[in-house]
Amino acid sequence: SDNLLILVEISLDHILQQIKTIAPAVVVIDSIQTVYSPVLSSAPGSVGQVREAAEQLILMSKKSGIPVFLIGHVTKDGAIAGPKVLEHMVDTVLYFEGDSGHAYRIIRGIKNRFGPTHEIGVFEMRDNGLNEVSNPSAFFLAERPEGAPGSVVAPSIEGTRPILIEIQSLVHPTNFGLPRRTAIGVDHNRVSLLVAVMDKICGLHLSNHDIYLNVAGGVRVDEPAIDLGIVSAMASSFLDRPIDAGTVVLGEVGLTGEIRGVSQMDARIREAARMGFNRCILPKTSTHGMPKGTKITLNKISNLKELIEQLF
Repeated sequence: SDNLLILVEISLDHILQQIKTIAPAVVVIDSIQTVYSPVLSSAPGSVGQVREAAEQLILMSKKSGIPVFLIGHVTKDGAIAGPKVLEHMVDTVLYFEGDSGHAYRIIRGIKNRFGPTHEIGVFEMRDNGLNEVSNPSAFFLAERPEGAPGSVVAPSIEGTRPILIEIQSLVHPTNFGLPRRTAIGVDHNRVSLLVAVMDKICGLHLSNHDIYLNVAGGVRVDEPAIDLGIVSAMASSFLDRPIDAGTVVLGEVGLTGEIRGVSQMDARIREAARMGFNRCILPKTSTHGMPKGTKITLNKISNLKELIEQLF
């Protein structure tokens, strides 16, 4: 493309000179850890070099009005590699997530000086590049099996955006002395906590069962509002009884088996109704009523025993 110019250079002085000469609409630095300033004697990627390069590029951006995207390496844990000072200096931090096993990619906002954080954009990788997924809920639920034990839908919130996700669980008697616990897309410690609560409160003896849990589509969800979805999926698989396809569940589970309220309840219920679900199981402590203009039955519960009664 005539509108895309590529410069192979690591010298900060040469990069700034080219930006001043060409005056591009947007500048992308890939990656900031490789940029080198002769002012400092340290190697590229060091704390001093990253700070100096970022500072000069930010100063140039503020003076000229040219937006600058700084691409940084990440560690195996998914965090930005190198000094944290880089995150403090920039206006916005975006994480580009995804893997080769799925066609979608997620851009997640971690820091934003000019708006809300933890917003996400969902995109699908096609032959012509990244394309926006305007309805992520339908995208993630497109291949959901109906009538299969261990599957349930839970409304999650990413920033201010409600998204319906499918939680799948497989509970099977263990063939070894130590049961296996595998969780993908959710916090492993949270799953262990919920298993203990189910064993103690509901009488579902999972201590001698292998438990595999997955959020379909490779999405990662960290909020406690999906606790009820995790419990429902494990109970469904353990009892080998499917959950009604028109039901969604949401709520946080406490250590005594109580169901606690979650934030942005109206938005979650409205998204479930928009996607055609006709029943929502939610905490009794929720003060929110039926969102206007939706036709969905709200079944409020206060503990896990009531959840089992409602589901099965």
